[in-house]
Amino acid sequence: MAREFEVKFRASANQLAAIMEEYQGFREISMITTYFDTPGQDLLPRRWTLRQRIENGVSVCALKTPCPEGGRCEWETECDDITAAIPALCALGAPAELAELTAGGLEALCSARFTRQAALIELEDCTVELALDRGFLKGGFRMSLMMEVEVELKSGSDDAAIAFARELAQKYNLVRERNSKYLRALNLTGRI
Repeated sequence: MAREFEVKFRASANQLAAIMEEYQGFREISMITTYFDTPGQDLLPRRWTLRQRIENGVSVCALKTPCPEGGRCEWETECDDITAAIPALCALGAPAELAELTAGGLEALCSARFTRQAALIELEDCTVELALDRGFLKGGFRMSLMMEVEVELKSGSDDAAIAFARELAQKYNLVRERNSKYLRALNLTGRI
């Protein structure tokens, strides 16, 4: 299990371009993400996110749950089918309840399709991934453009990552985004 700790900001095309000019070492990742739940939406009230993401042609299935110490607990495995990934995720330490809850099947609820420019930034007390995402969210028959900046802690101090994110937000006039891509895409469906 990995612990995901990140800070997200809404951004414009101009803000993304300015940040790309300042930092070096970006690599491009094409991402197509589909979010799943059971037909009775058993995962959503638990704040669990089950997704399959195609990252530059490689299918990675993941479960995210709230972590006791903050952030999100995340388990992921390469797999071409979300249903087949469930036993593998549980074997990696994901809650065993996942297998029970999803035994009745899964349905795709919403999706995201975007291009990520990602760079590792070495700071004094931590290493973060600076991700610049541009694409769209889809829920039902509705779509929404999405541009955002993510600062994700890779190692070191949460506080140092937060300080870097704050400095970035101040410098580029970024607005904090509190909702995940999943919740924003799910909102487009009218289910929440």
